[in-house]
Amino acid sequence: MLGHMSEAIKDMLPSSMDLSRLQLLVVSMAVGAGGLLVYFLVIRRRTKTKTLPMGDGWWGAGEKPLAEDEEIHPFQIETSDEEIKDLYMRIDQTRFTPSLEDSQFNYGFNSTHLRKVVSYWRNQFDWKKQVKLLNKYPHFKTKIEGLDVHFVHVRPSGLQEGHSAKPLLMVHGWPGSFFEFYKILPLLTEGRDGLVFEVICPSIPGYGFSEAPHKTGFDSIAAARIFYKLMQRLGFKEFYMQGGDWGGLITTNIAQMRPENVKGLHLNFFPVTKHNLRMLVSLLLGAYVPFLVGFTREDVKRIFPYFKKNVYEMLRESGYMHIQATKPDTAGCGLNDSPVGLAAYILEKFSTWTDKQFRDLEDGGLERKFSLDDLLTNVMIYWVTGSMVSSMRFYKENLNGNPEKRPDAK
Repeated sequence: MLGHMSEAIKDMLPSSMDLSRLQLLVVSMAVGAGGLLVYFLVIRRRTKTKTLPMGDGWWGAGEKPLAEDEEIHPFQIETSDEEIKDLYMRIDQTRFTPSLEDSQFNYGFNSTHLRKVVSYWRNQFDWKKQVKLLNKYPHFKTKIEGLDVHFVHVRPSGLQEGHSAKPLLMVHGWPGSFFEFYKILPLLTEGRDGLVFEVICPSIPGYGFSEAPHKTGFDSIAAARIFYKLMQRLGFKEFYMQGGDWGGLITTNIAQMRPENVKGLHLNFFPVTKHNLRMLVSLLLGAYVPFLVGFTREDVKRIFPYFKKNVYEMLRESGYMHIQATKPDTAGCGLNDSPVGLAAYILEKFSTWTDKQFRDLEDGGLERKFSLDDLLTNVMIYWVTGSMVSSMRFYKENLNGNPEKRPDAK
């Protein structure tokens, strides 16, 4: 019986020649499968890269003309005694509300400290001196899609022979401005180890000295298209970008539109809008077995407890966003009329967004990271241009629907 079984098993086993053929077949199949895998992961992915449709737009007043002035014009920031006199009059007529005892910055900008800031603004801050500082670098304007787009353009001086500057587009957010880049401009344009940049800092339309859109619907994609056109008009076929806050979304949109033109993108703000099962599992297990979901100790420290550090903090600090994403013109009306109200609204963000623990300080920690001159210069850019309402509308245009259904989220 056993003999018959051994003979049967021997008949079932392949001969040495059949075994060689089998090995060759397995190797061929493995190579073929590997080739298909490479094709789908690399080649097919390259050929199927999704880009954001660039489209076109017109945001000027009235109908679009047959032709648009594409010249780039020098621009200089100016002020006047009348402008400063009007500011002082409005400051002097401010009605302050007494702050609550032991409230610090937990209810917003503490009015006791606000009086000190306003006193400095009224009696010591020199706007004419700051205007000279702002004009330290060359400013320009050019018409794109019906809007006068303002930008600062800083070219490096004294380039070494054989070296060329790398074009860098830097885009601000809210409640910032082009001025936030002034202190880093020398580091970028003077160069180090042969690396030097030619920097372009535009103002988002509706912010500062860029004309505000006259029509509804101007979102980050429209701003991205305008800034891409600006870089092309300046002669930069390829360039680098840096963006934070809204600038982070705008520069990301440019990279999505024209990835072949973007040499590099640096972001210091990148919100996550897509949620999936993997994220849910990571949040459920991350606090207990972080190594299983790829979390580091620092990740755990920053994320958990999740609802306290994320959901609750988001609700606590995002009230402004809801207002600006729904009825910006209503809230903005008062801010555009009161310089002190405008300063309180903007500077409170510079306090809390720098460090949320500053909410527990009487002075909001404002001067721990900034000077009052720098902070008030940024406020003045919004004040003298009357751009607070139009800057707030940018939230309405970008958050007016499901963020996961935006073209740039697909």
